[in-house]
Amino acid sequence: MAYSKFTLSKAAQDLELRIVAGQKFLQQASPVTPTPLLVQTLEENIPWAIAVGSEKARSEGIVTPILLEVKRQLKGQISVFSGEEFNVDVDRGLNGYVDFLIGQTDSQLYLEAPIVVLVEAKKEDLKSGLGQCVAEMVAAQQFNLESKASVTTVYGTVTSGTVWIFLKLDEKTVTIDLTEYSVNPIEQLLGFLVWMVGKR
Repeated sequence: MAYSKFTLSKAAQDLELRIVAGQKFLQQASPVTPTPLLVQTLEENIPWAIAVGSEKARSEGIVTPILLEVKRQLKGQISVFSGEEFNVDVDRGLNGYVDFLIGQTDSQLYLEAPIVVLVEAKKEDLKSGLGQCVAEMVAAQQFNLESKASVTTVYGTVTSGTVWIFLKLDEKTVTIDLTEYSVNPIEQLLGFLVWMVGKR
């Protein structure tokens, strides 16, 4: 479980990254209208997931339906993986399991480049998950490079399901938008995710 060992400072130092905090990069994203299925699912699942309180409940009850809605909005042309082992570079500590991976291909049988978004689900204290998410993004960047994929920018998010923080990795620079975006309005959140995944 090497990804979980990374704090933000350790990721910056060990992976030789420049961290830029506080900059917004999602301004180009337009709101996306959810399907009635997602609206009903979240109305039922959010109170349940909050009451249960575990990362697993939040992940299964809130995050998974939202990511599958992104796949639905993009006509199934992306892949969404959950709980995948993602061993890219053991020597650099880029190995272990990741909560969610989103790729720009429709292959669901195995991971295929490019991986464009990493989602790290946390119960609370989202900022403590930033280092782990950054390490996973670096792994995705390396995976894409080794697979000769043309995509160089990788996005990430750390979320409790009800609150989301977004990150961007471009070459050796990590930009972190420290705004804590709420799951509601869901139109804004869907817009962010569709924009990140759909970029070519």
